[in-house]
Amino acid sequence: MDTSNAVLFDAIALINLEGDLLDHGEFNAWLELWRPEGLYVIPIDPQETDFKNSLNYAYDNHEMRQKRVHRLYSGESISTTPRARTLRTLSRFRLLESDDRQVVIRCAQSLWEHRKGSTWHYAADITYQLWRQEGQWLIEQKVIRLINSDDVLHSVGYIL
Repeated sequence: MDTSNAVLFDAIALINLEGDLLDHGEFNAWLELWRPEGLYVIPIDPQETDFKNSLNYAYDNHEMRQKRVHRLYSGESISTTPRARTLRTLSRFRLLESDDRQVVIRCAQSLWEHRKGSTWHYAADITYQLWRQEGQWLIEQKVIRLINSDDVLHSVGYIL
């Protein structure tokens, strides 16, 4: 396997692991996939690139990711009770950039949520920036661009 294929294989393995952890409610394990300086972003405008200076559904640094996970485990937020059951499929992986320390990969996500007798579907393009640290890939940034973000989110009680 050449180097670019090995990098792509490793990146896809991490992204699939993340999806599995989220669908099974293993949120503390999900936190361990991140670099402390990493950002979890869901822009309202899917074309937006200046996340810091625009309105987002989520713009989570390390502290905000921890608070989000705490709310999911504690049931303190009405949007997390009862916890949604989710199932996501990740596909169409494309390596956009790669070097010894960093990878940028884009993929498609189809996510199904079921909660309180209703089922919702969310489709998104996701761009991951992964960073190699101590022999493993960690998430530096995850940007979820919902294809119909202008009217799709109702009250998300989980992590996209």
